[in-house]
Amino acid sequence: MDDRGGSFVAVRRISQGLEREVVAGSAAWLGRGLSCVCAQRRESDARPSFDLTPSQEECLLRLQIRIDVAYDSSIPEHQEALKALWKVSFPEEELRGLISEQWKEMGWQGKDPSTDFRGGGFISLENLLYFARNFPKSFQDLLRKQEGDRAIWEYPFAVAGVNITFMLIQMLDLEALKPRNLVGATFLKFLAENESAFDLLYCITFKLMDNQWLAMRASYMDFNAVMKATRRQLEGELLQEDITRLEDLPSYSLLSR
Repeated sequence: MDDRGGSFVAVRRISQGLEREVVAGSAAWLGRGLSCVCAQRRESDARPSFDLTPSQEECLLRLQIRIDVAYDSSIPEHQEALKALWKVSFPEEELRGLISEQWKEMGWQGKDPSTDFRGGGFISLENLLYFARNFPKSFQDLLRKQEGDRAIWEYPFAVAGVNITFMLIQMLDLEALKPRNLVGATFLKFLAENESAFDLLYCITFKLMDNQWLAMRASYMDFNAVMKATRRQLEGELLQEDITRLEDLPSYSLLSR
């Protein structure tokens, strides 16, 4: 295997160390990472809902259909998407199989990535692919941990990506018939103008999360705190009055193509 330098040492360490010291099962880190980030519903049961335009309703329904698709390793389309993710991530290295120790280099918890998609579904794989194809420099920087003074115990890249998908679904209340918070209602205005808005917001959030990680000098056990800080900043940016599209978000400037 080609030596990609010290940037992958941390990924290998965390992938190996997770099973020994932290997790008990392939989806345990995902559940641990999300347990606090998404349990932030302080409102009463009678939360307000926001009326949608017909266009917004249609866009929300299409996004909800995507969200409902579970990753299924027996579906050829899903297999090809996973292979495509590897190819765009490591074009210089041939993938030996959909079940392979190689996947740990990307930050999956084991040799079978399909077990880590439970929290985010197929859309979390689509999000990673969109990020890799549309912002390749930022994607590679995060994958290879090339920016900033990194911790020895880094977050696993791919599993963090699934966490981000799940966090956004919860934050934007996308599984409800109508959004029940202002952030979700605001996002649907962007979605009606750009059907790739969720994928784009995912890219912004991933880069913002890594920026917060570096600013907080975080290590593996700080991931939950970093995700909370990321969510707070993202919600604040989305609710700024002068934001008319996602490209206007201050954190969008962090992305590089």
